[in-house]
Order: sequence, then structure tokens, then C-alpha cells
Amino acid sequence: MCGRFTLTTQAAEVARLFEVDYLETELEPRFNIAPTQGVPAVRYDERRAGRELRLLRWGLLPYWVNDPSDWPTLINARAETAHVKPAFQDAFADRRCLVVGDGFYEWKREGGQRRPFYVRRGDGLPLGFAGLWEHWERAGQNVESCTILTTKANELVAPLHDRMPVIIPARSYALWLDPAVRSHHELEHLLRPLPAEELIAIPVSSYVNRTDHDDHRCLEAIP
Repeated sequence: MCGRFTLTTQAAEVARLFEVDYLETELEPRFNIAPTQGVPAVRYDERRAGRELRLLRWGLLPYWVNDPSDWPTLINARAETAHVKPAFQDAFADRRCLVVGDGFYEWKREGGQRRPFYVRRGDGLPLGFAGLWEHWERAGQNVESCTILTTKANELVAPLHDRMPVIIPARSYALWLDPAVRSHHELEHLLRPLPAEELIAIPVSSYVNRTDHDDHRCLEAIP
């Protein structure tokens, strides 16, 4: 599961780390990114033959949907089945992206309460979540949206939740974004949990529970 994450890394640094050719948006520091909001995504623009960074609405809206008001907010897709599910299979083949975040939140059930944890890389570098994107257009309205793929949790995340976002290693960004690669078979080895030793989980305050709280206090560690 991935339902909330952060990105405070500056746009220029994101562009450098993800080898972005076209920076299409400025990035304000975000400490509590939530579904339906704009999320930073890197994708390959075939027309310009380069990578671009832009904001996409978090919650995939397939191009064939007639009435968006009658469509669920698809913020996640299971990596094991996305290539065959009608809502995701076209995007899996042709419209993959990397949703950029510094880390993600997960909640652990303890008795009758849910305790938030912040999961990030041990070295503090941004993460590239495996994403799919879509372009929807009707009657002059245009929506570009995305979803984040999830996989089974590694040993670090499993005590918090049984699922976690698919995190693409930097060495595999080119493969994931390559428009010539369309087969699930060629990408399947990327759709597995990042090794637990590359991540850390930090208990944080319940301040993050409210989506309208979006400042540095969301990341304050507690004992």
C-alpha cells in the first residue's frame, strides 16, 4: 500500500538524479502528499526524445472512462496483475513513469490505534516509485493521472503493512521508462520489494494523520 508520501528534494536535484531533460514544473516542499493531489512524475516523451518531470493527478483515470465521477480513485495497482487488468494493462505496456518521493508513510496497528511510520532510504536519496500514467480527454477537459504499483512488503515494512510500493533501482530507470519495452516478461524482475537493508522506518507523530497537515512536523521522529 502507498497512500501518503513526501518530496522535499529540490527540482534541480531531482532532475539531476533522474536524468530529466525537460523540467515542466517547479516543486514546492511537500511533507504529506495525498491521493487526488498532483504528484511529481518522470516519464519519457517520445515526441521530444527525452525525459520530462511534471505533476500528474494521483489516481489513475483510464482514457476509456466516460464518467470520471463514477470511477474509483485508483492510487495503487498490484504489480503482480497490473499487466492484465483492464484499468492498467494499456498503461503498463505503453505509459510507465517514475513517481518521485523522498519516502512514504505507513501505519502500524497497535491495539485500537494506528501508529504512523516514515519509510525512506538509509542514505536519504529520493525514491523512484514504479508508476503508470494516463491521458483522459472529454469535451475539452484534460486529465493526466497516475497510479503507483505495489508489491509484497519486505522484512522492514511487513510489520507495518503487507504491501509496499515498488521502488525501481536507479540503474533500472532507463529500462522502466523505455517505450520500446512493452512486455511484462521484460519488466517482471523489477516488480519486487526493495531489499530491507536499503530502507529505514522511523516512528513519527500522529500529526501526519490529517491530510491538511503538510509541514516539517509530519517528519518529526518520536521515541
